[in-house]
Amino acid sequence: MQWTAKALIFSGLALICLGALLLAAQKISFPGRLPGDIYIKSEKFSFYFPLATCLLISLAASLLFRIFSRR
Repeated sequence: MQWTAKALIFSGLALICLGALLLAAQKISFPGRLPGDIYIKSEKFSFYFPLATCLLISLAASLLFRIFSRR
């Protein structure tokens, strides 16, 4: 029961931090259109796939997981 309580407290704190980051992200310009992103626009159709942005986020997440998993 004690482990469950700690997990719920940690989850709540993580959600609060995530919410604060999302509020702060509105004021900071996020790299939305990098040179490797795919954007196709015509009269009746538009397609946007943030390929370079996805790769950048994946690289950052991989580095963070590698740093914190060494413990």
